[in-house]
Amino acid sequence: MYEPPAVLLGAYVPSPALPLPWVSGTVRAGFPSPADDFLVKRQDLNDLLITHPAATFFWRARGLSMQSAGIGDGDILVVNRALAPRHGCIVIAEVDNDFTVKYLYQRAGRIKLRAADPTFPDIVPKDGQTLTTVGVVTAVIKQFK
Repeated sequence: MYEPPAVLLGAYVPSPALPLPWVSGTVRAGFPSPADDFLVKRQDLNDLLITHPAATFFWRARGLSMQSAGIGDGDILVVNRALAPRHGCIVIAEVDNDFTVKYLYQRAGRIKLRAADPTFPDIVPKDGQTLTTVGVVTAVIKQFK
């Protein structure tokens, strides 16, 4: 499996849990329901987003090619190296020493990387070109300012 450079990722250092308030149920994006009850408990975001702590890291996205998939410029990607990349997964891939985030296409022995925006061309490895999947994107963290 691919080992990202330590300088790029740093060593995994477990941090103490930071439980945040968690409201049970859902919040409506349409019309509110005054009958909903709200029960608050504490929840650590690490428990929600990270299944393999030693194999998970964060990476900031740049560019617009995955915007239709919900990944915008500046979003933080949660990347899990312990998961096997499969067809249709959003992956971080290294292509000739450049990193990119794309959908993985694996069918009939063909492999390519596809952007969510169809105006961006597919990345199809050519003879002698190196394409390595670094990890599977499992979540996106957005910040609204």
